[in-house]
Amino acid sequence: MTRLMAATIVGILAACSSVGQVGRQTPEDNKAVVRGYMEEIANGKQWAEGWDRYFADRVVFNEMELTKDLAVRMWQSMHDAFPDLQLTIEDQIAEADRVATRVTFRGTHRGVFQGIPATGRKIEYSGIAIDRIVDGRVVEMWHQADHARLLEQLAETGSEG
Repeated sequence: MTRLMAATIVGILAACSSVGQVGRQTPEDNKAVVRGYMEEIANGKQWAEGWDRYFADRVVFNEMELTKDLAVRMWQSMHDAFPDLQLTIEDQIAEADRVATRVTFRGTHRGVFQGIPATGRKIEYSGIAIDRIVDGRVVEMWHQADHARLLEQLAETGSEG
């Protein structure tokens, strides 16, 4: 085998070994995507811009398709009810294309939430998000929040903030 042939084969093997690597994200990259959307969308109120930056064209949320319009309306309604709502990332674990994030939500009930008029109460509740990332974009989300705890706090007496 000539040196030229050997160099060509080495070049082909190198190219083949990188096939499938283009666009592949590391678990740390994927964690950064989730941190980014949580900070910019949940805390920064950049709903439409954040969607375009962090989410794929088609997103499945808790096994249902989530559109940009619906997501923006959901985030907007939470911030209408809790204008100072802040999400804090407590823990984050990533493996392959999935990121699990434990969060705490804190805010003040200043607007109508699920038919409950503003109480002025401070709220705090937790949630877990598992997001699947492909090519740097969220494609699937499984989110569970302790809404029972949130509603319980809104119903408490003597805890106006």
